[in-house]
Amino acid sequence: MRGEQVHHQGRVFITDCEGPVSKNDNAFELMVRFVPEGDRIFTLLSRYDDALVEVVRRPGYKVGGTLRLILPFLKAYGATDSLIRDCSAANIDLIEGARDTLMYVMDLMPSFIVSTSYEHYLSALCRRTGFPYSNVYCTRFGIDGYGMRREEITRLKEIRDEISAMPMIEMPENAVSPDDLPIESMETIERLDEIFIEELAGMEAGRMLSEVDPVGGDGKARAVEEITEHLGTTPGDVMYIGDSITDAPPLRLVRESGGLTVSFNGNEYAIREAEIGVVSDHTLVTSILAEVFSRLGREGGIRLAEEWGSQGVERLSAAPDLKARVTEAYPEGLPVVRVISAGNVESEESLKKASSAMRERLRGGSIARLG
Repeated sequence: MRGEQVHHQGRVFITDCEGPVSKNDNAFELMVRFVPEGDRIFTLLSRYDDALVEVVRRPGYKVGGTLRLILPFLKAYGATDSLIRDCSAANIDLIEGARDTLMYVMDLMPSFIVSTSYEHYLSALCRRTGFPYSNVYCTRFGIDGYGMRREEITRLKEIRDEISAMPMIEMPENAVSPDDLPIESMETIERLDEIFIEELAGMEAGRMLSEVDPVGGDGKARAVEEITEHLGTTPGDVMYIGDSITDAPPLRLVRESGGLTVSFNGNEYAIREAEIGVVSDHTLVTSILAEVFSRLGREGGIRLAEEWGSQGVERLSAAPDLKARVTEAYPEGLPVVRVISAGNVESEESLKKASSAMRERLRGGSIARLG
């Protein structure tokens, strides 16, 4: 697919990777590959990460910290940069149409991926899709650069045993302070604080925790600002697509700046900050929204969502090649595309339910339920 229209030169396309582009949660998959009961430990640490941001509201704590917290355990169980690269490359699972969409939007406007994922995974994904790695912001580190003594490895494995036995952190839907959490969950959080803030601080593992800076949350928002500053535009010229808690700050930044924000099979955090909700198993819808945005800006994207349907696509899209592929991509009918109306609780809840079901269908229950 190639863009044939004359487009607004100042507009920019930025997407998260895992969710809108691929079905993977690479860090989760690495924990499963290297660490015993890695799925449960990753889920617990992910909820710890969410709780510190959303409920405890710890000053200075940045969402996306799970990717830092798991590194000592990956190292202790033998992960190397080479093994992480091989595992990442072997398990790439793209959303249907994702490669075509990435190539298409690159023809329309400057396009970037901003992801919390490790560089090992993003470099492999770029090789698979042809997307330029130079246009990627992600979590960069080398695990081989950290040594680990035998006694530290032994202690980390003991800590793994302890964490695997901890009660799962439960976060009631309307929890806004630590008092709203079950006592067992707060006890788990307090013990994890002791482990990560105090005990690991004097180890080589502590150096990993302090030096690796995941690109999540505010880091993603800073990436948006850096991209637009470099291009001589503003966040108001951006179409941003995300699906998780790490996308909430960049979605908020772009929305408040006047850009277009899209939740693609997003969870509650993404839906809360986006203006358009998409529920789809194919990325052709992303291409259509991007094409309209490239010509008509935010207003055009919102109008397309308001008029979503075969007639709306026919009227607002100026790309015959895209329109010709709709039936092929969506043989059972167009996907859900909806303007997220502030204050319309019933509409938002139905979107969350549909989005959650699609996340689970595409990515599996364990990954779908992560923040």
